[in-house]
Amino acid sequence: MDTSQTGTAADGRTALRAAAETRPDVVVLDLGLPDLDGTDVIAELRTFTQVPIIVLSARTDSSDKVHALDRGADDYVTKPFGVEELTARLRAAVRRATTVAGDQDEEPLKAGDLTIDLAAKMVCRDGNQVRLTPTEWSILELLARNHGKLLSRRDLLHHIWGPSERKETSYLRVYLGQLRHKLEHDPAHPRHLITEAGMGYRFHT
Repeated sequence: MDTSQTGTAADGRTALRAAAETRPDVVVLDLGLPDLDGTDVIAELRTFTQVPIIVLSARTDSSDKVHALDRGADDYVTKPFGVEELTARLRAAVRRATTVAGDQDEEPLKAGDLTIDLAAKMVCRDGNQVRLTPTEWSILELLARNHGKLLSRRDLLHHIWGPSERKETSYLRVYLGQLRHKLEHDPAHPRHLITEAGMGYRFHT
């Protein structure tokens, strides 16, 4: 990851203008801003960009983490933090966001009114492309590539956020909820993104 061009902003409005003008590879955001709440900045960013957003915050309450993720953040790092941990999270976020050419002969996966093009990293519902954040796509891609198989919560956490032990299963609940709202006709009774209580998640075609 190239860190030779790094920009900073002193407040939320400046950060939004800078993101719109420079289109950064990743955004690192503190929630404690002098003019706006950081979660409002996340929501505004999501109106025009799918750039990975990593939150740095002294707020350690689970509800604060869930709220930030629900507004569109890709990861949440609590203070104090180690520089090595942060750079690893940055690398993972950029890796998830990078479009890597897959096997161009790979057939799209069809599931009801969904078409998941794993090579193009694109999903359509009823023929219309659905915009996903990098983390949402990474979760959907992993489930789709293993369709029909049960993936444990721990396996998903390790695959998406790295090999270190992670216990924030609330992350997965938030992202699966967002995916269901975007992809399922009835998010409360999903046909494809299935929760297996106490075990993990499964994608049904």
